[in-house]
Amino acid sequence: MTFRSGLLDGRRIALAGPAADGPPPAEVDRAVRDRLRALGAWTDVIDPGALADEDATAAWAAERAPLDALVFLGAEPFGAGGADRLQATLELAWRAARGAQLHASGAGGRLVLVGPPADAGPHSEAARAGLENLARTLSVEWARFSVTAVAVAPGPDTTAAEVGELVAYLLSAAGGYFSGCRFSLGEAAPTAAG
Repeated sequence: MTFRSGLLDGRRIALAGPAADGPPPAEVDRAVRDRLRALGAWTDVIDPGALADEDATAAWAAERAPLDALVFLGAEPFGAGGADRLQATLELAWRAARGAQLHASGAGGRLVLVGPPADAGPHSEAARAGLENLARTLSVEWARFSVTAVAVAPGPDTTAAEVGELVAYLLSAAGGYFSGCRFSLGEAAPTAAG
């Protein structure tokens, strides 16, 4: 996909999920961050310590206000999966969404929840469905605040670059029309049994 240069100029986007410091970010996390920056967006990763509680996340967001969007990258917190990682990932997504204060700014905003790949481990589809449900719920509840919310579900063969391109599109003016839906990448559409 080809985007015009400067497509996201002036957009302030918070990223949640990857570690702010420490090991290099996962491939998808890096691809999303790099693509947004290449298109002119300012990005910053919410410190995992701040994500430990909603008030600390809100304080982090207030220091960087106004924020135009939050992108939650669920692959790193989900890791290799399992019931504990499922619960932790969904809780982290909720704290990030609430704490970013997009619904409280009065200016609206975008929320993009990127799930772990389909083959990330036990309960990966549950994590993806949970993020989809959060996006659908917030798209209704926060519509009055002009906040749109979508979920992205990478397939097992989806490349990091494809995720980065889709997230960039969803944060553009054209992508702002989508809310309350899930974008499943690299997955075959269901067919009728015959």
